[in-house]
Amino acid sequence: MPVLIDGHNVIGQLPNIKLSDADDEAQLVMLLRRYALRKRGRRVVVVFDRGVYGHPDNLNGYGVEAVFVRPPQNADGELIKRIRGVKRRDEWLVVTSDRAVAGEARAHGIPVVSAQEFARRLLALHAPAPTLRDKRNDKPLSKQEIEDWLRIFGVEDDEDEE
Repeated sequence: MPVLIDGHNVIGQLPNIKLSDADDEAQLVMLLRRYALRKRGRRVVVVFDRGVYGHPDNLNGYGVEAVFVRPPQNADGELIKRIRGVKRRDEWLVVTSDRAVAGEARAHGIPVVSAQEFARRLLALHAPAPTLRDKRNDKPLSKQEIEDWLRIFGVEDDEDEE
């Protein structure tokens, strides 16, 4: 399922990226690349307005196409234009928190996910894997379990030797 994303909407929902960062778009694209690869080659189109125009081609690749819209156009207008051009509407997903963009997508039968929900999914996808300690809930061993392990490994309790 290809995904059409309102980039700055998603950045605004991520705690580790700020819209004021000089490379906020590149940081999001790196997350989206990992998302696309983890989702078995999912195609992602992310649209930004007022972005860095000098290197958008460097951000393209690994399943992600970064589109930078130049003024006087804006990302919302570009997203709506792309939504209207989608042929297989049941195969796409639109990510935005903009009402006009979401309304246009729904009017064309394209599912919509809010930027907040998508950011949550991105963060969950990139969360560190739980360790063995996390998996067993870090529950301390009982006195009996400790004695059993000591016996298994042939370690005598110092108190018993006195």
